[in-house]
Amino acid sequence: THSFAQDEKMNNLEHDNKLYYFGISIGMNAAQYKINQSSYFSKFDTIKNITPIWKPGFQVGILGNLRLSSFVDLRVTPLFVIREKAIRFDYLNDSTLNHSVESVLFNLPIEFKFKSERQTNFRFYVLAGGKLDYDFNANARSKRPDEIIKFKPVDFGYNLGLGFEFYYPNFIFSPEIKISNGLGNVLLRNTNEATNKALDRLSTRMVYISFLIQG
Repeated sequence: THSFAQDEKMNNLEHDNKLYYFGISIGMNAAQYKINQSSYFSKFDTIKNITPIWKPGFQVGILGNLRLSSFVDLRVTPLFVIREKAIRFDYLNDSTLNHSVESVLFNLPIEFKFKSERQTNFRFYVLAGGKLDYDFNANARSKRPDEIIKFKPVDFGYNLGLGFEFYYPNFIFSPEIKISNGLGNVLLRNTNEATNKALDRLSTRMVYISFLIQG
């Protein structure tokens, strides 16, 4: 009986009553564009197909968590994100152009965290909220007239995710997965390239897999 009780000991009990706490986050991501074609694409016989391609990346950041109730928290997780997205243009002359876009991104998500009842040293949670992105590598200010595609630096959107908390004596380990979709149009229309004119709208899609250490 004594051995069984030791196995069921609840770690880090005081953590559940903290008004706020901090942590760190590190992980990987995959990104892709959601594409809407323009009327130019259907009227002119230059490009026959436009395909977005998923590309990998990684991120690192910090966590700030505010306890609102026993089952709801408000969470802010500013991240620096390295991501890559690609678009393949297939031309009618059977040539292909693969255009990759590398970004160094500051990502600011503000999310509500809805927690389950704690089961000894385990808890499940879901996330919902919004995000603001700033891309330091966006080419919106470039003066080159032959840019294949131009992008705005600022984007906004929503996040949905789920995760698990594993309680250890001195910290909490949380793996989570999150979908992040942009709602803005990041395409900038100030170039006459056919690749740019064939697009009407570009929005971002990302999947984050993160590992958080909370104190």
